[in-house]
Amino acid sequence: MKKTGAEILFESLKLEGVDTIFGFPGGAVLSIYDTLLKYSEEIRHILVRHEQGAVHAADGYARSSGKVGVCLVTSGPGATNAVTGIATAYMDSVPLVVFTGQVPTMLIGNDAFQEADIVGITRPCTKHNYLVKDVKDLAAIIKQAFHLARTGRPGPILVDLPKDVMADSTEFAYPAKVKMRSYNPTYQGHPGQIRRAVKLIAQAQKPLIYAGGGVILSNASKELASLAQKFSIPVTTTLMGLGGFPGTNPLFLGMLGMHGTFQANMAITHCDVLIAVGARFDDRVTGKVETFSPRSQKIHIDIDPTSISKNVLVDIPIVGDVKNVLKAMLKFFEEEPAQDWLQARVDWLKQIEEWIKTSPLTYKSGPCIKPQFVVKKINEITQEITGGNFIITTEVGQNQMWTAQFFTFTQPRTLITSGGLGTMGYGFPAAIGAQVAFPDKTIIDIAGDGSFQMNIQELATAVQYKLPVKVAVLNNHCLGMVRQWQQLFCAQRYSQTIFEVAPDFVKLAEAYGAVGLRATKPEEVEPVIREALAIRQPVVMDFVVDRDECVYPMVPAGAALTEMLLV
Repeated sequence: MKKTGAEILFESLKLEGVDTIFGFPGGAVLSIYDTLLKYSEEIRHILVRHEQGAVHAADGYARSSGKVGVCLVTSGPGATNAVTGIATAYMDSVPLVVFTGQVPTMLIGNDAFQEADIVGITRPCTKHNYLVKDVKDLAAIIKQAFHLARTGRPGPILVDLPKDVMADSTEFAYPAKVKMRSYNPTYQGHPGQIRRAVKLIAQAQKPLIYAGGGVILSNASKELASLAQKFSIPVTTTLMGLGGFPGTNPLFLGMLGMHGTFQANMAITHCDVLIAVGARFDDRVTGKVETFSPRSQKIHIDIDPTSISKNVLVDIPIVGDVKNVLKAMLKFFEEEPAQDWLQARVDWLKQIEEWIKTSPLTYKSGPCIKPQFVVKKINEITQEITGGNFIITTEVGQNQMWTAQFFTFTQPRTLITSGGLGTMGYGFPAAIGAQVAFPDKTIIDIAGDGSFQMNIQELATAVQYKLPVKVAVLNNHCLGMVRQWQQLFCAQRYSQTIFEVAPDFVKLAEAYGAVGLRATKPEEVEPVIREALAIRQPVVMDFVVDRDECVYPMVPAGAALTEMLLV
């Protein structure tokens, strides 16, 4: 029996196990949305208010659940509005399949109404993309898209769907397997390289693990914890790696890099063996590359061979899935002569303890609400009330860094944030996606007032679908991180970073049908958080915080990690 392109799309989604898509309709996808009515009991569609919100929501759904996120938008401006979300997912290796509408094939290249070359536009920020020119190719392309999105180094795949292709029909047969000669990810690390790495770690006096988001993507948190615990190796993580190693473990040093802890940055500078696990040595981590971890021999484990020695030369490259490689390392360690590993590292761990005592994370209290105080209180109360059943998303900027510093993450996939691209407006729609994936979890977006305003329209989405997402706005009436850089590096010349006009977030929340709460004094913070968590509706908490507060420690751009500015 023949099926239309639109029917083939939904039949294929069902076979891929997709039950939720995020999207926004338009003329080029009219037939797809019409066909959706037939599948509405099997595939839930979340109608967002902006295409960027659709992709971020699908991204949040994917990061929190480990599944492939799916979204559907129309051609032209609908597709280009999605590009920021696609680039965000690409930088953080998030598995997405993005379907875009396209003008009929006969009009492609004619500057037709709402035409955009979205395949050309997104080529640099997708793992792969497709323009479907024949309905007979549609099922095979969708099969490939999901395979590419979830395998190897995950990433976003775009499938462009011309209007006439979706109206055309053919026999439907979904491929059982994918055959792509040029695509063969390496999942098992080279045994010889893994043995070399194990011997180097066994001989090390000052080893350090530097873990990134790859640990979470490959579900390797248990193996990482086993390696660190059994062999007494301290661990620091990137922003994307937070939650990949328990924040309560005594071996955890906190995040490293530009706003990393004193002890993490000192440890990476003085270690003799550095084990990079699913991390990519980006500039926010390395600071001045020439001074990065100068005393160490470096081991790098990553499934993407192009990431290895890209920014920092390494001594032992291991290409493979992080989980598989760590399992192999643990096995090979059993062949090493038995040692008291804690005793072997005792001087190194004592040195780290000294660094922690020298410059712990802190801030100065005052009559105004300090944003760090708000984050610490959210952490304390959320842990108490939910027992760990929560997900935190963030926007980008100071709110993001304070969350990374003062919130304790003990489980993977409990922090969702835009790391690589640093996308303002990401956190709230991502929180909506996470809440759709986990209706019973407490989902909180920790936001700045600038970031929140970039996708604030999605309050309507949260209210329409009764998603009880909480937003904690650290409201300093300015673009805090840019203002901090202007304060430190532009002699306090604050150019275009102060919001002279800002919305009343409480009234705005109420206008959308959500609940608005406000705290203007430190003693009001805890009652507001407790009230918000007790309400089973979307809530916006407006915390009016000290505008002059800065994020410390801070390594100035291009400086060495040891050149930290402290409180």
